[in-house]
Amino acid sequence: MTDRPSSDWDVRSDEVQRNPLAAHDRLRESHGVARSEVLHTSVFRHADVLAVVQDHARFSSVVSAHVAVPNGMDPPEHTSYRRLIEPYFAPDRVAAMRPLYQRLAHELLAHTRQVHARQPFDFIAGCALPYAARTQCAFLGWPLALEGVLCDWIARHHAAVFAQDRARLAQLGLAFEALIGRMLDERDASASGPPRDATEALLRERVEGQPLARAAIASILRNWTVGEIGTIAASLGILADWLARHGELQQQLRAQPALQAEAIEEILRLHGPLAVNRRVARCPVQLGGHEFGAGERVTVHWGAANRDPRVFEAPEEFRFGRDHARSLLYGAGIHVCPGAPLARAQLGLWLQALLGATTHFRLAQPAQPPQYARYPAMGFERLPLVLDWA
Repeated sequence: MTDRPSSDWDVRSDEVQRNPLAAHDRLRESHGVARSEVLHTSVFRHADVLAVVQDHARFSSVVSAHVAVPNGMDPPEHTSYRRLIEPYFAPDRVAAMRPLYQRLAHELLAHTRQVHARQPFDFIAGCALPYAARTQCAFLGWPLALEGVLCDWIARHHAAVFAQDRARLAQLGLAFEALIGRMLDERDASASGPPRDATEALLRERVEGQPLARAAIASILRNWTVGEIGTIAASLGILADWLARHGELQQQLRAQPALQAEAIEEILRLHGPLAVNRRVARCPVQLGGHEFGAGERVTVHWGAANRDPRVFEAPEEFRFGRDHARSLLYGAGIHVCPGAPLARAQLGLWLQALLGATTHFRLAQPAQPPQYARYPAMGFERLPLVLDWA
């Protein structure tokens, strides 16, 4: 392996936490591949990220002793589980969820209007996290009352990851397994007739002719709750922040609703909701001027890749008409996000409801500035806004 410093940067440093987007942009241009204690070897450039995530022969997704289904699997094992999961996000299932998601958005905004009127409030705690949690609970058939439990667990988990507290992470893992166990115990895998919800449907699935193991079900459900709530809430905060700072675009999207879907894709290219994914080199690999050794841990940075000037002209500008087929918002390769259609429905319905319920919204600065989320989250931890209601 080529000689390199033991650490080029620290993801937990004050400099990075103050503005992670700027820090990742600098590392993409100054290093391309950079080492750190927490994230090992990080890859920031678009071409290098694609090279890693599309080459499962040389970069494995099995990065932990804990099985992650199917995102922590390689072919051929991955193939069977991916085939099982994809129908849950088929067009008919997404269409069936849309009226409920629309209702949840309008109910939450009506409550927000009643409680906060035109006063500053934290959009993340008041809107983004509740909507993300409620829509995921609705998708799974879980009680909406679990919203607080799930959001609290995610906050504790993020704090433990930031602190690299292995003991606390283990405790949180057991607590979440217990929650999923209760949800599964309330359902009957042998019941006749159609399954009543996605959770019960998973209990009836089979892989290679065998019933889906309970541990695999728990892994899938953890990804569909923790992973999705975090990224959907981050996405909502990113969209609200960008539009609060760009009133002319906000008004354009009210006047031209057909542009809203493209605007969501472009804003989330500029500020991605998912920080990183991990891989492990299976063998020595030359990439980005770095020689990866067999067993070397690799971290891909989606947001930095999506702001790469080698791929996107003037990457820090918002532009309609970009080729979003090159965007890595939902990943790439065999692990590209299967839930992207559902996520697009969640985000689109929320933005439509928010723009329809308001005439304008703005940041509550300077008294209450936004605060970026800390690693491993993206987006904002706090986003004080003022909404002018229609």
